[in-house]
Amino acid sequence: MLVEMPPMPLIDVVIPTRDHAASLLPLLRDLPHRMLRSVVVVDRDSSDRSAEIARDAGALVLREPSGGYGAACLRAQAHFSSLPRVPDVLVFIPGDRPAAAKSVMALVEPIAERSVELVLGHEPGRRNFGEKMVTRAIETVYRHKWSGVGPVRALRFPALIALGMSDRGSGWDVEMLVRAVKLGLTCDEVVLPEDSHRVTRVGGRALLHLLRHATMR
Repeated sequence: MLVEMPPMPLIDVVIPTRDHAASLLPLLRDLPHRMLRSVVVVDRDSSDRSAEIARDAGALVLREPSGGYGAACLRAQAHFSSLPRVPDVLVFIPGDRPAAAKSVMALVEPIAERSVELVLGHEPGRRNFGEKMVTRAIETVYRHKWSGVGPVRALRFPALIALGMSDRGSGWDVEMLVRAVKLGLTCDEVVLPEDSHRVTRVGGRALLHLLRHATMR
């Protein structure tokens, strides 16, 4: 008896970037382009050749003059919402995470095979004080343990719309995780390659901004 395989979802990749000329080219090069419909680079008012590099590599370049990370993600969301066919899955990879390109299909797999709605790219290793505070706050308030708040993640596009994201700055990543738990999305985590591990810096005013999301009910 033949088992019918589920159809491959329509996948698009979003790369918010700001002065990432050195890492953007290897990131774009190593993406699984045959499995993707498009790659959209949102330039956050870069002062280097990031936008030019992205265009030369065949990516669609959008501009976000405010420079905000969340604003760049919302700009991409608006672009995909305007298309005749919206994506099934969006993958977010910042322009300074080139090694994560090789994990795109690993991020999509739980969504395609198990109907998971949000998959976080887990970056093992040291976490700074701010990130530890944020993850502990989410666990305390919502009883959900995230391994970190890293920016690499994949999610179903309808789930992204349902989250009602609004943060236009550095709180976007945490806002998404908090809203996902509040909404009851099915979530999973995937370990990223070792050479993509970076400490996610959370400090100063950004920490206060993130904690506002981590404690909202």
